[in-house]
Amino acid sequence: MQEFDIVVIGGGPGGLAAAYGLHARGLNVAVVEKDLWGGTCPNRGCDPKKILMAAVETQGHAEALQSHGLTSVPQIDWPALMATKRAYTEQIPSGTHDGLAAAKIATFHGTATFNDDGTLTVGQDQLNSANWIIATGQAPRIPAIDGAEWLNTSNEFLDLDHLPADITLMGAGYVGVELAAIANAAGSQVHLVHHSDRPLRAFDGDLVKDLLRRLKAEGVDVQLNTEITTVAPADDQFKVTTADGNSWTTGMVFATAGRQPAVADLHLDRVNVATTAHGITVNGNLQTTNPHIFALGDVVDRPQPKLTPVAGFEGRYLTETLTTCDSPAIEYPVIPSVVYGKTQLAQLGVTTTEAAQHPEQYQVNDLDLTGWYSYRRIQDPHARIKVVVDQATKRIVGAAVLSSEAEQVINYLDFVITHRMSSADISQMITAYPTLASDLTYFN
Repeated sequence: MQEFDIVVIGGGPGGLAAAYGLHARGLNVAVVEKDLWGGTCPNRGCDPKKILMAAVETQGHAEALQSHGLTSVPQIDWPALMATKRAYTEQIPSGTHDGLAAAKIATFHGTATFNDDGTLTVGQDQLNSANWIIATGQAPRIPAIDGAEWLNTSNEFLDLDHLPADITLMGAGYVGVELAAIANAAGSQVHLVHHSDRPLRAFDGDLVKDLLRRLKAEGVDVQLNTEITTVAPADDQFKVTTADGNSWTTGMVFATAGRQPAVADLHLDRVNVATTAHGITVNGNLQTTNPHIFALGDVVDRPQPKLTPVAGFEGRYLTETLTTCDSPAIEYPVIPSVVYGKTQLAQLGVTTTEAAQHPEQYQVNDLDLTGWYSYRRIQDPHARIKVVVDQATKRIVGAAVLSSEAEQVINYLDFVITHRMSSADISQMITAYPTLASDLTYFN
């Protein structure tokens, strides 16, 4: 039996933030990982996806400037783009493990399972610890349909040697919409199927409709209010059938209808850790129903978006909580969320839905940005922002943005909201002009 002060189960960004932080405080720490060191984000998630998006976004900017100074649109070279992605991702597992080894943090590779006595089995190793942190994240959800064995996930999409001429995506959430943008830009015919008429439910409904209209205009076959019921081999392709009777043949089918907490192997019932369908139940200190087991990141059932920076924030919080007496409950800052593509959808803070429910407290400024210099310069065809303003303080407290530059705008507004800046405060800043930052003074 090997003894530790802290064992972190999951070697992704959140777990690593906690492991390095606790090790620096003098604790004897171990990290367990059953798959790729580094976790989903740098290996099979946000980082490789954004590398592919670099080509997509550049192509989108070039398309917008046709007849406005440019005369051709660059085509995506999928093998070259994938080689660029792999040059990054292939170094992640070894680099992550080598970093832990250099810091003299113990590592174990294999499936972790709790035992009835509260210890942990990892392969042939038996571990015991004063406290545990579960940071196992989520895994793609495979729907239970006829032909589920033929489904692929975002893991396979982000490592395709060749992109099929026709693909089908089951689910129009973050993953589905972003993969649709990538595949469409790379020349594939994309079918994006969603079970309801309201994809991306966490985002502003009007801006989601605008985004879907943009995807349709770019050639994506968006099918709402229906579900794929059957996937079956058809020669070297697959026949897809939906609940409303439509069918077509496609090169590959990807399950993009969300992710589920990766807890099945842990046997949490043996150590009295409560879970829901959305993840592990925790209190305000990220402590589970077992006082010696904590959880962070995407595996946790919480209302905050399941994003890498949130997991890292929680890892740093647990560093303090597990080394300080009477730590306060975790308090999250405003958290920006972005759906990437040629047109980006972003939001943070008080949502427009919440603002509409409390009109006495909030005002929503719905601004068409297409005529503003910053967007006219780049020919952004449907730039739009909804800014939520607190009626009493006149401060910006939330925003939803649709634009090819939404990721930048939302980060500027993150700074404004976090620092509780008023219109007067913003007007006292001298920013580079003309830039997106110089537009801030006009939002409220």
